[in-house]
Amino acid sequence: MKAKEDGVHIVQVRLTKDRWREHIANFGLPRLIIFSFIGALFIAAPFVGVRVDTSLTNVMVRFGQNAVMVLAMVPMMQAGTGLNFGLPVGIIAGLLGATLAMQFRLTGILGFMAALGLSLPFALVFGILYGMLLNKVKGEEMTIALYIGFSIVTFMAILWLLLPFTNPTMVWGYTGEGLRTTITLEGYWAQILNNFLAIRIGEYFMFPTGSILFFILMAFILWLFMHSKTGTALTAVGSNPVFAYAGGVSINRMRLISVVVSTIYGAIGILVYQQSFGFIQVYQAPLYMAFPAVAAILLGGASVNKASIGNVIVGTFLFQSLLTMTPSVINNILQTDMSEVIRILISNGMIIYALTRKTRQAR
Repeated sequence: MKAKEDGVHIVQVRLTKDRWREHIANFGLPRLIIFSFIGALFIAAPFVGVRVDTSLTNVMVRFGQNAVMVLAMVPMMQAGTGLNFGLPVGIIAGLLGATLAMQFRLTGILGFMAALGLSLPFALVFGILYGMLLNKVKGEEMTIALYIGFSIVTFMAILWLLLPFTNPTMVWGYTGEGLRTTITLEGYWAQILNNFLAIRIGEYFMFPTGSILFFILMAFILWLFMHSKTGTALTAVGSNPVFAYAGGVSINRMRLISVVVSTIYGAIGILVYQQSFGFIQVYQAPLYMAFPAVAAILLGGASVNKASIGNVIVGTFLFQSLLTMTPSVINNILQTDMSEVIRILISNGMIIYALTRKTRQAR
């Protein structure tokens, strides 16, 4: 009888171990290691003079600032169009909306909503053209998207000098022509979402309620879209295009819709980023903004042809936590300011890790 009980106990232990291995495999050992590393940084922070409440504030602010742009990756990945390295197409649409709203001297929540409204037509047109081009180059979407993103940023660098903006806040003071490289949003809609219903505890902790609620709203809208008839067809195209085509689904149309939605989310995402950052940056600033978004969603567990809102949340939190905590802790340990160097190393390192990991899995 005892031998039987021991045998049952051994089986239960093995099943428990197997379940834990399965959970770890599903979550991903690298993400588990990164979570543990972030936890260790938070534990070490008070001992090296880094305030935990300030660090938590920075993490949540950066999450709200970047999460909508990471959401812009989901539709194209679900449709099998690949990673949206052409995110600057949507970003440029958002910049056009923002600069037009400033030209009309619209401020506060009205200015932010006007920037959103003015950016959408640009995002729609740019998204359609972008999607039509990607439909012509099936199999090379990510490479072509990268070229498109770089090209539109370079083209707009010329237009920012030529467009007839006249608002003194925006144009170069000594010529009165051409947009400044960095345009302040102070007096317009700087921190408009971050400060909405913000929760402040003491002098150093602030939870940016408005930007988090806005992300939740955008994530819910995307969730509704992905669970609609069109969204289901879009996912079917990404999962099995032959089966989807046999079922009467237009592959090109679904891919085009995915690109348009991603472009619109990119435009909205840069507006959320701007209000949190407090400035509009034009010319070369959007050039590499796709890379952190790509790395974040891949770190969150997405694959090239499958992504979810959960991947966005986990990946953005991991990526932004590392970028926030690591420089602070290391700077205080070394008693020197290496923030920018550390940020570049972490950012580029995580991007390389994320992309090479997915490439190895795809082979």
